Amino acid sequence: MTADDGDEAVRRFLREYRQEFLRELGDWVRIASVSSDPEHGMDVVRSANWLTGRLREIGFPVVELWQTPGGMPAVHAAWCAAPGAPTVLVYSHHDVRAVRADVWGESLPFEPQVRDGKMYGRGASDAKGQVLAHLWGLRAYLAASGRDAPPVNLKLLVEGEEEIGSPNLAALLDDHRDELDADLVVFSDTLMWSPQAPAVCTGLRGMLSAKLQVFGPYRDIHSGAVSGVAPNPCAELCKLLAQLYDEHGRVTLPGFYDRVVELTRRERELINALPYSDADWLERTETRTIGGEDGYSVLERAWTRPAAEILAFIGGDPDGPSRGAIASVASVDVNLRLVPDQKAAETAEQLKTWVAERISDEVVYELSISLEAAQEPYRTPPDHPALEALGRAMERGFGAPVAGQMRNGGGGPAELLSGTLGAPVIFFGTGLPQDRWHDSDERAEIDTLLGGAATLAFLWPELAETLTDGQAGAR
Repeated sequence: MTADDGDEAVRRFLREYRQEFLRELGDWVRIASVSSDPEHGMDVVRSANWLTGRLREIGFPVVELWQTPGGMPAVHAAWCAAPGAPTVLVYSHHDVRAVRADVWGESLPFEPQVRDGKMYGRGASDAKGQVLAHLWGLRAYLAASGRDAPPVNLKLLVEGEEEIGSPNLAALLDDHRDELDADLVVFSDTLMWSPQAPAVCTGLRGMLSAKLQVFGPYRDIHSGAVSGVAPNPCAELCKLLAQLYDEHGRVTLPGFYDRVVELTRRERELINALPYSDADWLERTETRTIGGEDGYSVLERAWTRPAAEILAFIGGDPDGPSRGAIASVASVDVNLRLVPDQKAAETAEQLKTWVAERISDEVVYELSISLEAAQEPYRTPPDHPALEALGRAMERGFGAPVAGQMRNGGGGPAELLSGTLGAPVIFFGTGLPQDRWHDSDERAEIDTLLGGAATLAFLWPELAETLTDGQAGAR
């Protein structure tokens, strides 16, 4: 598998089966596995069963459906036929975000379309396409090498609740600790920079979500009768949120930056070695303008600095004609992105203190913080040999030299996986900034998916060779 003819055999296999790959991805995307909507509960079950069928067809000797208290099943598979080789656990998810079909202008969310080298549909990139890249990467490896099993002991955990914060994952990991024991975790629910300039991902931010409700009058009340006198929760909430950032783009929560670990000079060099321009960033992310914290590059801000975002603001009459009334309540959903070594529980206390100190005494409020669904930040040990193995596999898979290192700005249960299993986490995903995750008209670039499958075909023998018994145990 290290010779040029072996690499070409993998690529040839993926070229020959390109249409079959797309057919399978389309079949899976058609299953509306929206975990946040109870009406789609059975679709999540169907999605899990679809995946178990494919895993059995490929040859996994162990394939199981693990139920959670919420009824959203996870899929576990194991193919451990390599005595003395490292054990690798692949983590991803098969549930998808909710959709508003009325704003999908280029396709319908669960009627996949292939157009201009992309597959459109909810989950095509996040994360069904990434999971399928793993399956087809393994198929390509087996076909090209002539082997009848992976060169590492391979396990998969593909959960069905990631898009609702993985509320049952901790219990699932505890209940199945022995089955999931591994030397290394490959986390495949991430973005990559570019297939033309691949970058090894070395970590991701954490996440803490909160809802703040502000109450003014006891009921919605005619604005003409009390205007200028009655407390206005929408106005008070606007005044409060205007204080969330200072003039330098820094979050104003007390102590928010106390634990933040600054990048080393080398880490900054590796991030800023990526081919970047403001014009390319704005086009790919469709974000119109660039802002953020002074003193850091755009990529450093997006991947390695903490942030606070307003995700929803509701008050008054958001839909339909205005009733001309002062609203009795306004609410906002806040999302805090955390970086090493920030802790979600400490940040929750900082948010409570900030709101209490700054909100007007003319209103009352209720602050709800979802600590159960919080995700801690994670950073791969920088000297772990799996990072170099991944870099070599990416260069072979995409036919381009690794351009630097990156992190992911989104959250995920990497710290939970690492802490529970006692294994380091590396990251590899096939999502791109332009794939429109969580938005309308989600899409995945087909060549990137197949380049990812090739990368994974090369990764397993790279890890088998790199992670000797001594290195694999260095956690």
